[in-house]
Amino acid sequence: MELVKPAFGLLFWMLISFSIVFFILKKYAWAPILKMLKEREDGIQMALDAAKKAKEEMAALKSGNERILTEARAERDALIKEARELKEGIIQEAKAKAAKEVEKLMAAARENINTEKMAAITELKNQVAVLSMEIAEKILKEELSSQDKQKTLIKALLEDVNLN
Repeated sequence: MELVKPAFGLLFWMLISFSIVFFILKKYAWAPILKMLKEREDGIQMALDAAKKAKEEMAALKSGNERILTEARAERDALIKEARELKEGIIQEAKAKAAKEVEKLMAAARENINTEKMAAITELKNQVAVLSMEIAEKILKEELSSQDKQKTLIKALLEDVNLN
């Protein structure tokens, strides 16, 4: 039974040995162990905080990227719309310019036609006048072939001149 029931002396020395080991451990080992545990806890906490901060930054970057992407799409759409409007404006301007040019050409053609018409009319009048003169000359030569006819015509012309 001695093995099951320890003696008082054994318990006393075991208590003193345990106290000395406990005191030594507390004095020299406990502080560094607690310090290491505290450092490890702080390191784990810092890693968790850094991971949380990184996660928040990633979420912020993702939302920022989405916002930038949305803005870029809106800007692209605006540029495309502006380009289409500019294209339409250029087309309308070119059509208007072409219409004005056609109108100018038509007016110039009309003016040219009128000028040519007037020149043709003038030339026709000149030819009619020349032909009339030639016909009159031939008629007068025929009528004034004799001396008596010439004198009669001169008297009639002189009387006509005096009356006027």
